[in-house]
Amino acid sequence: MDLSWSHHVLSRRRTLAAATGLAAGALLPTGPAFAAAAQYTNPVIWQDFADIDVMRVGDTYYASASTMHYSPGAPVLRSYDLVNWEIAGHAVPALDFGAKYDLSGARGYVRGIWASSLAYRPSNRTFYWLGQIDFARTYLYTATAVEGPWSRLTTISTPYYDAGLLVDTDDTLYVAYGNTTISVAQLSRDGRTQVRTQEVFRTPSSVGTLEGARFYKINGQYYIFLTRPANGQYILKSSNGPFGPYTMRQVLLDLRGPIPGGGVPHQGGLVRTQSGAWYYMAFVDAYPGGRMPALAPVTWTADGWPVVQLVDGAWGTTYPLPAVPTPPRQVTPMTGVDTFDGTSLRPRWEWNHNPDNTRWSVGNGLTLRTATVTHDLYWARNTLTHRIQGPTSTATVQLDHSAMRDGDRAGLALLRDSSAWIGLKRDGGATRVVTVTGLTMDGNWNTTGTGTEVASAPVSGGRVWLRANADIRPGAPRPGTFSYSTDGITFTRLGPAFSMGNDWRFFMGYRFALFNHATQALGGAVRVTRFEVSTP
Repeated sequence: MDLSWSHHVLSRRRTLAAATGLAAGALLPTGPAFAAAAQYTNPVIWQDFADIDVMRVGDTYYASASTMHYSPGAPVLRSYDLVNWEIAGHAVPALDFGAKYDLSGARGYVRGIWASSLAYRPSNRTFYWLGQIDFARTYLYTATAVEGPWSRLTTISTPYYDAGLLVDTDDTLYVAYGNTTISVAQLSRDGRTQVRTQEVFRTPSSVGTLEGARFYKINGQYYIFLTRPANGQYILKSSNGPFGPYTMRQVLLDLRGPIPGGGVPHQGGLVRTQSGAWYYMAFVDAYPGGRMPALAPVTWTADGWPVVQLVDGAWGTTYPLPAVPTPPRQVTPMTGVDTFDGTSLRPRWEWNHNPDNTRWSVGNGLTLRTATVTHDLYWARNTLTHRIQGPTSTATVQLDHSAMRDGDRAGLALLRDSSAWIGLKRDGGATRVVTVTGLTMDGNWNTTGTGTEVASAPVSGGRVWLRANADIRPGAPRPGTFSYSTDGITFTRLGPAFSMGNDWRFFMGYRFALFNHATQALGGAVRVTRFEVSTP
């Protein structure tokens, strides 16, 4: 089969309910022979990477994901076997879409990088990222290597909602997009402008909402892969070109997923291995941690429709490893120790909104100089975030606080629309380590609570270790706990457990977050000399 380089999806309206029932799909064999094969376990990434677009270029697999208000945006993941992944870079270097993404007079929470598309164009050996921002316009970025540098190629006035980009076999660029009403646009040869756009499908009322398009050409047929948020996946097929007409078939509905307490795998992309095997990488709603990528084999019917391979009537927790060539190297782990050496941040880090680049630096640790005077962490610039590793993990920070000033607040947060943190308060020349809970937002992402101190202890000297443990298994509110140490060996629990919210509407899952902001005046600083994420 011939797969033109592919595309991505998103779903805006989730009904995060535990999946029950059966989906249409062939069953994989079970029993001793099946169990004896080398296997992988779902989720293949237990971190928050939603709306996956996945593709293969040569012997390397790439994927992109949504990041909303985090900067840089649109991470590009890399793998050699579809199971082990690393973060290679970001396709959107900065969210330069307006002052709200700088936390300047407005905020961009739950805006920014939604479901977008990643594609590769063999004719010019270039990667393309395409996505719409704020329902206003579409941006297209390109790079010759996923590590970057990425640069903006063009802005298109049509907002291609939940777009999938197709590089056709004749090198023409097409975009499938829309919610319920699905359209296809053709771009100019250089990709800078829209040549035409046309509605190609209107979702039947019996199905409801379809969105999150991925666009493929396989064996001469055109396919638009669509999600029914948040419990189904459908596909459209055309034998008469990219503009249709299209017929529809259900791929899965209410399929039990591989994460206990999590949702239905949906909204992702199809990819073919070097040997011709097909896989579907979707995500599973698994709050409080977010949306976790899961992988399943796919076969095709004789008349050209994909079928997800099931295990005991469900998306399998385990499957045989994909048969791929031996990877050229091990991928870089997404967890572990960072001492912030070198001249730039590693790609696993993303800022809450765009940072003020004049007030942070790396090399001999991460220095965070206060960038905002505020009592509200949600307004504080230069808060640096790291995804939480599931099902449980612990972040430990070694912090030099000797340059803090009165009124400064610095520490380690569990960050979402309901947040808590452990850190330092410097007031009246004295420093205390505190645990603060009750940082909250409403459904319009306005701050409703700036936090209440629930525990404290005096600290002396200029160095402290802070620790946050997060349980992000879905299905029920889960605890986050905080502790501190003055020697890096013996840790003391500080404050009660924080109940991590599992509502889906913020979309992004909880993150570990490093912050330093002022409440009186700028000028203070802290230095993070070591950050580690560990799992049990």
